[in-house]
Amino acid sequence: MSMNNLKWKMIPILSLALLFMAGCASSAHIEKDPAVNLTDYRSFSWMNKDAKANDKNDLIERQIKNAVTNEMEKLGFRENKNKPDILIDYDVLVERSTRRESEPVYSQPYFRQFYNPYTRRVGTIYFPSQYMGSQDYQVPINEGTVTITMVDAASDKTIWQGWATNVVNSKHLTSKEVNSTVKSILRKLK
Repeated sequence: MSMNNLKWKMIPILSLALLFMAGCASSAHIEKDPAVNLTDYRSFSWMNKDAKANDKNDLIERQIKNAVTNEMEKLGFRENKNKPDILIDYDVLVERSTRRESEPVYSQPYFRQFYNPYTRRVGTIYFPSQYMGSQDYQVPINEGTVTITMVDAASDKTIWQGWATNVVNSKHLTSKEVNSTVKSILRKLK
């Protein structure tokens, strides 16, 4: 196999790998109180959610709480339900949106016959397709946003908030989407 053939066969594989990696990445954003030093906090607990309990899916709630608890413990925090330093709350929003995509547009290739008066013969010329521009269109998508909020238990002030938005396949987040989103958010806590 020649090197040129190998290059052409690797292009689709590399394209798929880049597409896969771009689809898995989630970009997290944070806002924090600049006057607060997060290293002063060592324990956390969940906010009382009695009022919101009917609004949320119980399975999603457990998945998010488990994912956040696991990541917080990896960062050195411990869960303390009696006297926590931080109270944690979360919010999930899945909404329909659109994404703009574009497709290249090419002309149709064609043949043209002509008569050459010098040779007295009919000849054929091939005109290949040409790039004419691109056609834009809207694709409906579901976007899921997970927001994690940390509140100082003593002062009841919000000290840190992180969120990430991903394209999701359904109206609900899967456990894989929850875990990757929570990881990307809490990675910014360091």
